[in-house]
Amino acid sequence: MKYNFDQIINRRESESIKWNLYEEDVLPLWVADTDFMSPPSVVSSLQERVNHGIFGYPNIQDSTKHAIQLWLLKRHNWKVDSDDIVLVPTVIQGFNITAKAYTNPGDSILIQTPAYHPFFHVAKNTNTNLISSPLSRNANGSYKVSEDVFQSAVTPETRIFILCNPQNPTGRTFSKTELLNMAEICFKHNVIVCSDEIHSDLVFPGTKHIPIASLSEDISSITITLLSASKTFNIAGLKSSAAVITNPMLRDRFVQTMNGFVGAVNLLGEIAMRSAFETGEDWLQNLLFYLEVNRNLLFDFIHTELPGVQMSKPESTYLGWLDCNDTGLKNPSNFFLDQARVALNDGNWFGEEYNHFVRLNFGCPKERLLIGLERMRTALGQR
Repeated sequence: MKYNFDQIINRRESESIKWNLYEEDVLPLWVADTDFMSPPSVVSSLQERVNHGIFGYPNIQDSTKHAIQLWLLKRHNWKVDSDDIVLVPTVIQGFNITAKAYTNPGDSILIQTPAYHPFFHVAKNTNTNLISSPLSRNANGSYKVSEDVFQSAVTPETRIFILCNPQNPTGRTFSKTELLNMAEICFKHNVIVCSDEIHSDLVFPGTKHIPIASLSEDISSITITLLSASKTFNIAGLKSSAAVITNPMLRDRFVQTMNGFVGAVNLLGEIAMRSAFETGEDWLQNLLFYLEVNRNLLFDFIHTELPGVQMSKPESTYLGWLDCNDTGLKNPSNFFLDQARVALNDGNWFGEEYNHFVRLNFGCPKERLLIGLERMRTALGQR
């Protein structure tokens, strides 16, 4: 391969929360950043800017928005205008800004579970009510949207639906039919769709990411799409993301809500994001091939070597959602941490009813993934 994703990099010598939260004998396969060096072109762009030596207040460059426009058009067949793009430091800030901008105390926010943990805090942050609508589960363990379940979760007080697509932690990439059904229900009930699409570029062959706002002008008019290069190109620490809002009224309210509360994107983060979208496609194609191999390795290992553990093959992301219910473990994340010295995300982080699940990050060199899996197999065998 053109890029060495097998390279073992010592991240304990950096400020990595992933590698420094636990003791040195623990292999961290939890938080969603990868152990791959960012694209050489991105690193070079950052080095060039650092060599300039002055880091004063930045002014958002038109070239950054243009890079986002071209990326969305080429990768997702979605044409947006430069004026539709608002830069924000993080996607998490983006969906909290959305909730603050378009709700009043007593309104409701709808999410789908299992859900990315920060979703649960949005309602608390805005003095609104949280409604959780569970995704339905197929016989093979994969997840889907039940139109009836989703419809029944929407109430007269529902103001915002926070969508996660591709879905974290299940790895689903929702189909056009699923997206249309949800969007049409939201449009009918005047519910704003806040779509977290941060993993949209990490989709495997056989499926396709569809930005929900690209489905129609009506759907676009009620949608705020949040995206970033952070997960794809491993630059999350640089704090640079974007909101795409085609409805001028929604966009103006979003920007007004930011004023005084949310600052500009990080100077180096903007440079890294622009460089990633301008120059990173070849690197991404190679990364996706490597991740697909890791995903298949993980899937096969679980189903042949980890008795009682199940996982449907994720269609996207670098995250495996492991069902440990049949192992009989009361707390699988604690078990694998204590007995295998492998750190995984506790299923409770994604909803209280998912305590028998763990989330595993396979965005790492294959050698590390195999070490972690072997430790897990040994721990299960020694119970």
